[in-house]
Amino acid sequence: MTVAAEVTEALGSQAPLSTPPAERGALPPWLGGTIGAVLIVAVWEVLALTVFHKVGSGVPTPTSVVTQFWQDWGAGLYGKNIGETMKEAATGYVVANVLAIVVALAFVQLRVVEKALLRIAIASYCLPIIAIGPILKIVLHGDAPQSALAGLLVFFPTLVGVVVGLRSADRSSLDMIRAVGGSSWTQLWKVRLRAAIPSTFAALQIAAPSAILGAIVGEYLGDASKGLGIMMIFAQQSLAISRTWGIALLCTFIAGGLYAVTAVLGRLAAPWAPRDRSR
Repeated sequence: MTVAAEVTEALGSQAPLSTPPAERGALPPWLGGTIGAVLIVAVWEVLALTVFHKVGSGVPTPTSVVTQFWQDWGAGLYGKNIGETMKEAATGYVVANVLAIVVALAFVQLRVVEKALLRIAIASYCLPIIAIGPILKIVLHGDAPQSALAGLLVFFPTLVGVVVGLRSADRSSLDMIRAVGGSSWTQLWKVRLRAAIPSTFAALQIAAPSAILGAIVGEYLGDASKGLGIMMIFAQQSLAISRTWGIALLCTFIAGGLYAVTAVLGRLAAPWAPRDRSR
Protein backbone atom coordinates (compact mmCIF):
# COMPACT_ATOMS: atom_id res chain seq x y z
CA MET A 1 0.00 0.00 0.00
CA THR A 2 1.36 3.39 -0.94
CA VAL A 3 1.83 6.24 1.49
CA ALA A 4 -1.01 8.19 -0.11
CA ALA A 5 -3.37 5.22 0.21
CA GLU A 6 -2.40 4.73 3.86
CA VAL A 7 -3.08 8.38 4.64
CA THR A 8 -6.43 8.22 2.87
CA GLU A 9 -7.43 5.06 4.69
CA ALA A 10 -6.33 6.51 8.04
CA LEU A 11 -8.35 9.67 7.58
CA GLY A 12 -11.37 7.82 6.28
CA SER A 13 -14.63 9.64 6.59
CA GLN A 14 -13.16 12.10 9.07
CA ALA A 15 -11.59 14.17 6.31
CA PRO A 16 -14.11 16.90 5.47
CA LEU A 17 -14.53 17.97 1.91
CA SER A 18 -13.26 21.52 1.67
CA THR A 19 -15.27 24.08 -0.21
CA PRO A 20 -13.54 27.09 -1.75
CA PRO A 21 -14.19 30.23 0.32
CA ALA A 22 -15.67 32.00 -2.69
CA GLU A 23 -18.28 29.24 -3.14
CA ARG A 24 -19.32 28.78 0.50
CA GLY A 25 -22.46 30.79 1.15
CA ALA A 26 -22.25 32.51 -2.24
CA LEU A 27 -25.35 34.51 -3.10
CA PRO A 28 -26.79 34.95 -6.58
CA PRO A 29 -25.35 38.08 -8.21
CA TRP A 30 -28.81 39.64 -8.59
CA LEU A 31 -29.82 39.15 -4.96
CA GLY A 32 -27.70 41.95 -3.52
CA GLY A 33 -29.09 44.52 -5.93
CA THR A 34 -32.66 43.37 -5.30
CA ILE A 35 -32.26 43.62 -1.53
CA GLY A 36 -30.71 47.08 -1.87
CA ALA A 37 -33.55 48.31 -4.09
CA VAL A 38 -36.20 46.98 -1.68
CA LEU A 39 -34.47 48.68 1.26
CA ILE A 40 -34.29 52.00 -0.60
CA VAL A 41 -37.99 51.87 -1.45
CA ALA A 42 -38.87 50.93 2.14
CA VAL A 43 -36.82 53.79 3.59
CA TRP A 44 -38.32 56.17 1.02
CA GLU A 45 -41.85 55.12 2.04
CA VAL A 46 -41.12 55.59 5.75
CA LEU A 47 -39.50 58.99 5.28
CA ALA A 48 -42.30 60.20 3.00
CA LEU A 49 -44.87 59.25 5.66
CA THR A 50 -42.94 60.70 8.60
CA VAL A 51 -40.28 63.31 7.96
CA PHE A 52 -41.72 64.64 4.66
CA HIS A 53 -45.39 64.05 5.45
CA LYS A 54 -46.45 67.69 5.10
CA VAL A 55 -48.35 68.75 2.00
CA GLY A 56 -46.06 70.41 -0.53
CA SER A 57 -42.91 68.82 0.84
CA GLY A 58 -42.06 67.58 -2.65
CA VAL A 59 -41.44 63.97 -1.56
CA PRO A 60 -44.37 61.66 -2.41
CA THR A 61 -44.63 58.05 -1.32
CA PRO A 62 -43.53 55.30 -3.75
CA THR A 63 -47.08 53.98 -3.85
CA SER A 64 -48.43 57.34 -4.98
CA VAL A 65 -45.72 57.62 -7.63
CA VAL A 66 -46.51 54.15 -9.00
CA THR A 67 -50.25 54.83 -8.95
CA GLN A 68 -49.86 58.14 -10.81
CA PHE A 69 -47.47 56.57 -13.31
CA TRP A 70 -49.91 53.76 -14.06
CA GLN A 71 -52.75 56.21 -14.59
CA ASP A 72 -50.65 58.42 -16.88
CA TRP A 73 -49.45 55.42 -18.84
CA GLY A 74 -53.01 54.21 -19.32
CA ALA A 75 -54.01 57.70 -20.48
CA GLY A 76 -51.32 57.61 -23.19
CA LEU A 77 -49.24 60.49 -21.82
CA TYR A 78 -45.93 58.67 -22.10
CA GLY A 79 -46.04 57.09 -25.55
CA LYS A 80 -45.27 60.02 -27.84
CA ASN A 81 -43.00 61.72 -25.28
CA ILE A 82 -40.78 58.65 -24.82
CA GLY A 83 -40.53 58.23 -28.59
CA GLU A 84 -39.47 61.85 -29.09
CA THR A 85 -36.79 61.77 -26.39
CA MET A 86 -35.45 58.41 -27.60
CA LYS A 87 -35.27 59.73 -31.18
CA GLU A 88 -33.29 62.78 -30.10
CA ALA A 89 -30.97 60.73 -27.91
CA ALA A 90 -30.45 58.07 -30.58
CA THR A 91 -29.58 60.66 -33.23
CA GLY A 92 -27.00 62.34 -31.03
CA TYR A 93 -25.67 58.99 -29.81
CA VAL A 94 -25.11 57.50 -33.25
CA VAL A 95 -23.69 60.62 -34.92
CA ALA A 96 -21.38 61.51 -32.03
CA ASN A 97 -20.09 57.96 -31.60
CA VAL A 98 -19.35 57.52 -35.29
CA LEU A 99 -17.54 60.85 -35.32
CA ALA A 100 -15.63 59.97 -32.14
CA ILE A 101 -14.47 56.64 -33.58
CA VAL A 102 -13.31 58.29 -36.80
CA VAL A 103 -11.44 61.01 -34.89
CA ALA A 104 -9.88 58.41 -32.57
CA LEU A 105 -8.56 56.44 -35.55
CA ALA A 106 -7.10 59.65 -36.95
CA PHE A 107 -5.48 60.44 -33.58
CA VAL A 108 -3.72 57.09 -33.47
CA GLN A 109 -2.68 56.96 -37.10
CA LEU A 110 -1.87 60.64 -37.66
CA ARG A 111 -0.25 62.37 -34.71
CA VAL A 112 -0.58 65.72 -36.48
CA VAL A 113 -4.34 65.41 -36.32
CA GLU A 114 -4.17 64.65 -32.59
CA LYS A 115 -2.08 67.73 -31.90
CA ALA A 116 -4.49 69.89 -33.86
CA LEU A 117 -7.82 68.54 -32.58
CA LEU A 118 -7.22 67.20 -29.08
CA ARG A 119 -7.66 70.56 -27.34
CA ILE A 120 -10.79 71.24 -29.37
CA ALA A 121 -12.22 67.89 -28.28
CA ILE A 122 -11.46 68.65 -24.64
CA ALA A 123 -13.03 72.10 -24.95
CA SER A 124 -16.20 70.61 -26.43
CA TYR A 125 -16.60 68.42 -23.34
CA CYS A 126 -15.84 71.24 -20.92
CA LEU A 127 -18.53 73.51 -22.33
CA PRO A 128 -21.40 73.86 -19.80
CA ILE A 129 -24.52 72.49 -21.43
CA ILE A 130 -26.57 75.20 -19.71
CA ALA A 131 -24.49 77.81 -21.53
CA ILE A 132 -24.32 76.12 -24.91
CA GLY A 133 -28.03 75.20 -24.98
CA PRO A 134 -29.39 78.68 -25.84
CA ILE A 135 -26.74 79.06 -28.57
CA LEU A 136 -27.75 75.76 -30.16
CA LYS A 137 -31.37 76.84 -29.95
CA ILE A 138 -30.55 79.93 -32.02
CA VAL A 139 -28.32 78.16 -34.55
CA LEU A 140 -30.29 74.92 -35.00
CA HIS A 141 -33.97 74.22 -35.50
CA GLY A 142 -36.47 71.50 -34.69
CA ASP A 143 -35.13 68.71 -32.51
CA ALA A 144 -31.54 69.33 -33.66
CA PRO A 145 -30.54 71.26 -30.47
CA GLN A 146 -31.58 68.32 -28.29
CA SER A 147 -29.66 65.85 -30.47
CA ALA A 148 -26.63 68.14 -30.50
CA LEU A 149 -26.56 68.34 -26.70
CA ALA A 150 -26.85 64.57 -26.50
CA GLY A 151 -23.95 64.28 -28.92
CA LEU A 152 -21.78 66.70 -26.94
CA LEU A 153 -22.12 64.53 -23.84
CA VAL A 154 -21.35 61.40 -25.84
CA PHE A 155 -18.46 62.44 -28.07
CA PHE A 156 -15.56 62.89 -25.65
CA PRO A 157 -16.03 59.73 -23.49
CA THR A 158 -16.21 57.58 -26.60
CA LEU A 159 -13.20 59.33 -28.10
CA VAL A 160 -11.10 58.65 -25.00
CA GLY A 161 -12.26 55.05 -24.75
CA VAL A 162 -11.45 54.24 -28.37
CA VAL A 163 -8.04 55.95 -28.24
CA VAL A 164 -7.10 54.10 -25.05
CA GLY A 165 -8.22 50.82 -26.59
CA LEU A 166 -6.31 51.34 -29.82
CA ARG A 167 -3.14 52.19 -27.93
CA SER A 168 -3.46 49.21 -25.58
CA ALA A 169 -2.67 46.77 -28.38
CA ASP A 170 0.00 44.16 -27.69
CA ARG A 171 3.38 45.70 -28.39
CA SER A 172 5.02 42.45 -29.51
CA SER A 173 2.30 41.88 -32.11
CA LEU A 174 2.76 45.40 -33.44
CA ASP A 175 6.53 44.91 -33.61
CA MET A 176 6.12 41.63 -35.47
CA ILE A 177 3.94 43.26 -38.12
CA ARG A 178 6.47 46.04 -38.48
CA ALA A 179 9.30 43.52 -38.75
CA VAL A 180 7.71 41.75 -41.72
CA GLY A 181 7.16 45.04 -43.52
CA GLY A 182 3.62 45.86 -42.45
CA SER A 183 2.48 49.46 -42.28
CA SER A 184 0.71 51.25 -39.45
CA TRP A 185 -2.57 50.63 -41.24
CA THR A 186 -1.85 46.89 -41.22
CA GLN A 187 -1.22 47.15 -37.48
CA LEU A 188 -4.53 48.96 -37.13
CA TRP A 189 -6.49 46.37 -39.08
CA LYS A 190 -4.80 43.26 -37.69
CA VAL A 191 -4.18 44.18 -34.03
CA ARG A 192 -5.40 47.56 -32.81
CA LEU A 193 -9.07 47.27 -33.80
CA ARG A 194 -9.50 43.98 -31.97
CA ALA A 195 -7.69 45.30 -28.90
CA ALA A 196 -9.93 48.38 -28.83
CA ILE A 197 -13.25 46.50 -28.70
CA PRO A 198 -13.54 46.11 -24.88
CA SER A 199 -12.55 49.71 -24.17
CA THR A 200 -14.83 50.98 -26.92
CA PHE A 201 -17.88 49.20 -25.52
CA ALA A 202 -17.01 50.42 -22.03
CA ALA A 203 -17.13 53.97 -23.40
CA LEU A 204 -20.38 53.25 -25.23
CA GLN A 205 -21.89 52.08 -21.94
CA ILE A 206 -21.14 55.45 -20.38
CA ALA A 207 -22.34 57.29 -23.46
CA ALA A 208 -25.80 55.67 -23.53
CA PRO A 209 -27.15 57.27 -20.31
CA SER A 210 -25.36 60.50 -21.22
CA ALA A 211 -27.30 60.69 -24.47
CA ILE A 212 -30.60 60.42 -22.58
CA LEU A 213 -29.49 63.15 -20.18
CA GLY A 214 -28.42 65.43 -23.03
CA ALA A 215 -31.73 65.00 -24.85
CA ILE A 216 -33.77 65.78 -21.73
CA VAL A 217 -31.68 68.84 -20.86
CA GLY A 218 -31.99 69.98 -24.46
CA GLU A 219 -35.77 69.79 -24.17
CA TYR A 220 -35.57 71.97 -21.08
CA LEU A 221 -33.49 74.60 -22.88
CA GLY A 222 -34.90 74.33 -26.38
CA ASP A 223 -38.30 74.94 -27.90
CA ALA A 224 -39.41 71.32 -28.15
CA SER A 225 -43.14 70.64 -28.10
CA LYS A 226 -42.95 67.12 -26.69
CA GLY A 227 -40.58 64.79 -24.91
CA LEU A 228 -39.95 63.58 -21.38
CA GLY A 229 -38.24 66.86 -20.51
CA ILE A 230 -41.23 68.88 -21.67
CA MET A 231 -43.56 66.51 -19.83
CA MET A 232 -41.53 67.02 -16.66
CA ILE A 233 -41.71 70.82 -17.03
CA PHE A 234 -45.50 70.72 -17.35
CA ALA A 235 -45.79 68.37 -14.37
CA GLN A 236 -43.58 70.62 -12.27
CA GLN A 237 -45.49 73.76 -13.21
CA SER A 238 -48.83 72.14 -12.37
CA LEU A 239 -47.42 70.92 -9.01
CA ALA A 240 -48.03 67.28 -9.96
CA ILE A 241 -45.29 66.00 -7.65
CA SER A 242 -45.99 62.29 -8.07
CA ARG A 243 -45.99 62.63 -11.86
CA THR A 244 -42.70 64.54 -11.78
CA TRP A 245 -41.07 61.80 -9.72
CA GLY A 246 -42.53 59.15 -12.00
CA ILE A 247 -41.03 60.79 -15.08
CA ALA A 248 -37.65 61.09 -13.37
CA LEU A 249 -37.70 57.42 -12.36
CA LEU A 250 -38.72 56.41 -15.88
CA CYS A 251 -35.74 58.33 -17.30
CA THR A 252 -33.51 56.53 -14.80
CA PHE A 253 -34.82 53.11 -15.82
CA ILE A 254 -34.40 53.91 -19.53
CA ALA A 255 -30.81 55.06 -19.00
CA GLY A 256 -30.03 52.01 -16.86
CA GLY A 257 -31.59 49.70 -19.42
CA LEU A 258 -29.51 51.15 -22.23
CA TYR A 259 -26.40 50.81 -20.08
CA ALA A 260 -27.19 47.13 -19.45
CA VAL A 261 -27.96 46.39 -23.10
CA THR A 262 -24.67 47.94 -24.18
CA ALA A 263 -22.85 45.87 -21.57
CA VAL A 264 -24.39 42.67 -22.97
CA LEU A 265 -23.42 43.66 -26.51
CA GLY A 266 -19.88 44.33 -25.30
CA ARG A 267 -19.64 40.84 -23.80
CA LEU A 268 -20.89 39.29 -27.02
CA ALA A 269 -18.47 41.33 -29.13
CA ALA A 270 -15.44 40.68 -26.89
CA PRO A 271 -15.93 37.37 -25.03
CA TRP A 272 -12.18 37.15 -24.41
CA ALA A 273 -12.06 40.39 -22.43
CA PRO A 274 -11.29 39.92 -18.69
CA ARG A 275 -14.11 40.62 -16.28
CA ASP A 276 -14.62 40.80 -12.55
CA ARG A 277 -15.75 37.30 -11.57
CA SER A 278 -16.31 38.22 -7.95
CA ARG A 279 -19.64 39.86 -8.69
